[in-house]
Amino acid sequence: MKIPPSHVIDLLHTAAHGALASHSLHLPGYPFATLLPFVPDAQHRPLFLISRLAEHTRNLAADPRASLLVAEPDATDVLSSARLTVVGEVQPVGADAIMTERYLRYYPEAADYLALGDFAFYRLEPLAWRLIAGFGRMGWIEDNELGQAEVLVAEQEAVELSALASRFPDARWLGLDAYGADLEYRGQRQRLSFPAPAANAEARQQAVAEALVTGLDAHAAQGPRE
Repeated sequence: MKIPPSHVIDLLHTAAHGALASHSLHLPGYPFATLLPFVPDAQHRPLFLISRLAEHTRNLAADPRASLLVAEPDATDVLSSARLTVVGEVQPVGADAIMTERYLRYYPEAADYLALGDFAFYRLEPLAWRLIAGFGRMGWIEDNELGQAEVLVAEQEAVELSALASRFPDARWLGLDAYGADLEYRGQRQRLSFPAPAANAEARQQAVAEALVTGLDAHAAQGPRE
């Protein structure tokens, strides 16, 4: 089944955390899975903030090959809900001020971890993505396919988020890309998915405005688009 990249992007932005599986040093040959929060970067690659002392960090230093499993939040039927496995290599990444600020928009409490000095950013560089969108709807996407997706650079994203905050102050705006917007509303993280990629600032502002017409809660209840 041909899987549109937008399905992968929407699910990745909807999930706030996932299970990261690395190669165990303690029990060689066995996978070691741990639950971690993450933030998709501008290219929709999972970005983690993890302790250098963590078991999974030691595993990744020895062998960076890993996979990340994310699932549709609050799904009542796991087998009929959407889930995504990202396969690739996890590498440390030097975080600049823009990357750090973006991560902290999603997870403000992570500022306390950064202050400890023991935590660092790591990024999963994907090789392929396996999406199961429901019963009988599944397929692989190679990273070169997802690499062709529209990209909104972080500097421009920050400018456009500021404009959204001015127009729609009831929400806390977390992230924006060509395929949707991430926000926190009434204490809940939500994803506004666009019906088609929005390639410029005007189109993105209009897409957000149209998505908000039906109301945030109603829109979120619809889940990722088909």
